[in-house]
Amino acid sequence: MYFQYLKAIHIIFVTTWFAGLFYIVRLFVYFAETDSLASPEKEILQKQYRLMQQRLWYIITWPSALITALMGTLLVIEYGMIPGWLWIKLSFVLALFIYHFICHKIFKDQQRGLSPYTSQQMRLWNEVATVLLVGIIFIVVLKNALSMVWGLVGLVILSFLMMLGIKIYKILREK
Repeated sequence: MYFQYLKAIHIIFVTTWFAGLFYIVRLFVYFAETDSLASPEKEILQKQYRLMQQRLWYIITWPSALITALMGTLLVIEYGMIPGWLWIKLSFVLALFIYHFICHKIFKDQQRGLSPYTSQQMRLWNEVATVLLVGIIFIVVLKNALSMVWGLVGLVILSFLMMLGIKIYKILREK
């Protein structure tokens, strides 16, 4: 029973962590778009976006990431061994934490008023979390190598389609 409670808490905080990651990058996009605005609108919006980013990042996203990691560690300990599929999942989770730390760097830059990436680059960056989420879910649900291969092929196709969608959206927006 203890294992099921751990798993439920883990899933809850994975969900809130991803929600935070998805939304923080949208805020990065909006912040980057303010670069083309004139004063005082630019300063007003950047101040508001920095506040929203700060609250989201420190109140939701970071705590969710840490609780997810803690619950995941407890689940692995409780599970007693690490099957092959879990090693693959953990490699995706490592990639997710790398993504999180890169988002933290972007967050810190924008908190200082810097916007090192364009809104288009941020839109592409936003899709990385989606790709990782899909990969992790397929690995956890399927748990068998052949199904994972097909899932990863689907993931590559999904990534291609998302990039294509972003390019089409950019073309439509510029018209």
